Amino acid sequence: MEKTAISWTDYSWNPWRGCHKVSQGCKNCYMFREQKRYGNDPNIVLRSKTTFKDPLKLKDPAMVFTCSWSDFFIEEADEWRDEAWDVIRKTPHLTYQILTKRPERIGNCFPEGSWIPRNVWWGISAENQEALEKRWSEINHVFYMPDWPVRFISAEPLLGPLDLSAIKPLPNWVIVGGESGPSCRPMNIDWARSIMRQCREYEIPYFMKQLGGHPDRRENINQFPEDLRIQEYPARSELGGSAKSMTQKRS
Repeated sequence: MEKTAISWTDYSWNPWRGCHKVSQGCKNCYMFREQKRYGNDPNIVLRSKTTFKDPLKLKDPAMVFTCSWSDFFIEEADEWRDEAWDVIRKTPHLTYQILTKRPERIGNCFPEGSWIPRNVWWGISAENQEALEKRWSEINHVFYMPDWPVRFISAEPLLGPLDLSAIKPLPNWVIVGGESGPSCRPMNIDWARSIMRQCREYEIPYFMKQLGGHPDRRENINQFPEDLRIQEYPARSELGGSAKSMTQKRS
């Protein structure tokens, strides 16, 4: 496995690739653009021939973003998912960050048997208020216990304001980012500021990933407005663990 350029994780792992667009947040998805550049059909979901068991090579604790080129819970991957769960089970020193737009499928795709994947952080994408409330409600039908590991929200691409007070329980982490790419839709910076203030009020770690725009013009954190130069993480135990009371910032 190689290090990833995604700023809120260490590695990305793609046991399969290919996806289908399900909401407005998918409109300009980078995966479709990049797969076409490689000569692949991004609408066809295929098991990886080379990267499926890559996490087994990692010996030190790390965060692993899972399925950056697909969705871990996409229906076409049902026949391979048990094998992916087995990789996760065999690497308890890794923290898997599973981000989905299909939380309604989690309950039917959970690993069989007595093993519970405690080294997974569970996240939903939420580009607007409607997606936030719908997907957060669905993920919490599965993870209703307060001691479950991190449950997070990725508000990227952020296409409208979010009101966190409309959801319960509150997340352990919020990532915010504008849309990138040549056809990106603009993000109102006040939406990001509002989410930041809500996270401060509720003591939720806040991670400002990017402001959006074409990749050639994307600013790094030192060029963000000063009040948005925040990249915090939930505290975590050595084995992935659960969120603690406040935040920790990675260098």
